[in-house]
Amino acid sequence: MAPNPQCAALAAAKDKSRMSYADIAGKIGKSEQHVIDICTGTQRPTTDEFNALAKALGIQSQAPATSAHATK
Repeated sequence: MAPNPQCAALAAAKDKSRMSYADIAGKIGKSEQHVIDICTGTQRPTTDEFNALAKALGIQSQAPATSAHATK
């Protein structure tokens, strides 16, 4: 079982979408491990990756301006 997302909004969007990390990875053209790393805070996404992830999960609002949500 993959780890849960670090961000509560991301976790909620992932649960609502019922997509696996592999499904999300396929939608944004990245590896499943890369998506897990981004979602769990191990790696920070680029702005493009964050936007692609948000689009794949149907997130409409901006991420909070905290260090956990910073992009490169």
